Amino acid sequence: MALFDYRGRNSEGELVQGKLDAPSRDAIINRLSDRGVIPLEVVEAGDDYSLLERLQEWRSQGQIRATDLIMFCRQMYTITKAGIPLIRGVRGLAASIRHITFKKVLHDVADQLETGVELSVAMRRHPRIFNNLFISLINVGENSGQLDEAFNQLSQYLERDLETRKSVKSALRYPGFVLMALVAALVVINIWVVPAFADMFKEFGAELPLPTRILIATSDFFVAYGGYLIVIVAGLVFGLKHYIKTEEGSRRWGEMSLKLPIVGDIVERASMARYTRSFALMLRSGVPLVHSLTLCSRVIDNPFLGDKIIAIREGIERGESLSQTHTNSKMFTPLVLQMIAVGEDSGQVDVLLKEVAEFYEREVDYDLASLSARIEPLMIVIMAGMVLVLALGIFLPMWNMYSLHSV
Repeated sequence: MALFDYRGRNSEGELVQGKLDAPSRDAIINRLSDRGVIPLEVVEAGDDYSLLERLQEWRSQGQIRATDLIMFCRQMYTITKAGIPLIRGVRGLAASIRHITFKKVLHDVADQLETGVELSVAMRRHPRIFNNLFISLINVGENSGQLDEAFNQLSQYLERDLETRKSVKSALRYPGFVLMALVAALVVINIWVVPAFADMFKEFGAELPLPTRILIATSDFFVAYGGYLIVIVAGLVFGLKHYIKTEEGSRRWGEMSLKLPIVGDIVERASMARYTRSFALMLRSGVPLVHSLTLCSRVIDNPFLGDKIIAIREGIERGESLSQTHTNSKMFTPLVLQMIAVGEDSGQVDVLLKEVAEFYEREVDYDLASLSARIEPLMIVIMAGMVLVLALGIFLPMWNMYSLHSV
């Protein structure tokens, strides 16, 4: 397969151009003719990508950053609101984007649009870029004639979701660095510091106290089996990552992440905020209730919670009320359940779900702001414990030897 640049005119006489993959130039001409395009020029595309761009494409592995997708939604909102034809708008965006993977995806979307398919159908060919929620809202926007509003809602949803993810990562960055520093300190102490003191104590031949013997034994173990420990830890990490990617492993990890000390509640509330916001967005856009719940179970990125959302959907299919199914899921606080019940009674479920999402997001923001204050005492205790063990293990025998020398 080779990449060709083409220029031609469609049935309305408008100039169209783009790139297509095909085995030969004649195959490109036949494909253009099938689309009703009269080819004017078909030439093999040159390799105009730099080494840095190719490295970026290899690292992305068919995915793009959330910021790129948010910018795309904003630009598409402007294009559709201004009445610019979709094909011309998508081609223009593809020409201005530096991300190679996204550029190729947009060119393919434009090529599909030229064949007469809908935008949502063209995007469905790239599930790693456009997820089910994205495609469903675009489909609703097309059918309702409010494609610009669909892109506007998507940009707001993605932006808020990105802000929440960044806040969680930022709050966990400090304790992560502290833990890494502690591990590095333990390695240095056990491999270089303790052996030096052990040799010194051995020369004196004095009886060592219990803390010192434990410290030296631990250091000897690290020195003798450090390489094996690294291999074992690396194997465990690799095996755990592989297991988490499996269906059973991802579900178990999703359940365990909600029970983690200190951060488990934050992860759960952040997931609930994402669920209620996406659910409200789809209901407001006109997506059917049952289909909305199915999409939410995939968007939430936690298979364990996804199963609970599927159980909510099954309850709705059995004829149960929205508030009753959410109560049975045992995922929500009584206050949130009351808000859902009021929304169901008043016919404003989407409005109340949006309020629930904002309620959870405010709680997450507050918890993240106080997370460092909650973790710092634990870190201080751990560091104090390390210092105490070192002091007892190293300085006790030195004091004993000094006392004996004084006598």
